[in-house]
Amino acid sequence: MTDLGPVARPPAPIRAARLVLREPKPRDRASFIELLASPVVHTYLGGPRPRAELERELPRVPERWPGSFVVDLDGAMIGHILLRRAPEHSRPAAVGKVDLGYLFLPRAWGFGYAAEACAAALDWFDGVLPGEPVVLHTQTANIGSMRLAAKLGFTEVERFRAWDAEQWLGMRPPLAPSR
Repeated sequence: MTDLGPVARPPAPIRAARLVLREPKPRDRASFIELLASPVVHTYLGGPRPRAELERELPRVPERWPGSFVVDLDGAMIGHILLRRAPEHSRPAAVGKVDLGYLFLPRAWGFGYAAEACAAALDWFDGVLPGEPVVLHTQTANIGSMRLAAKLGFTEVERFRAWDAEQWLGMRPPLAPSR
């Protein structure tokens, strides 16, 4: 189970204070390659993918599916947010829950864009699937992601060792559906 089921993609881009969350467009391909090939971005994610491989394999328009958002600042992609069901091989506490993932280009770090974009994506999610918890995984060494998780309301479920590093699993409790 890797998708959000019958959830339709947002009918229009999601607007935050400074950012827009939208579907990918052909012009985003170069930014996706930069994001996925960046050793800095992938410091805590097992390392980057080779640029030549990405150039060959990445489609002209990156895949579109519910819960996948390009983070746009002034018409340019600065990051990617993904909300998807945690797969069956995940930690038991995460299986079947929606997992929040995000990647931002280094030039966008330190401005609060990740917090703003993730909060907007979580607000959208709460509107389409109210009452569902969301999980987030990160390495404990990734101080920025640990701070972001706390800011977004995630609390620790467990720590565990994987990929030769201590990992952190947090959960954001479901918001009560509005009546």
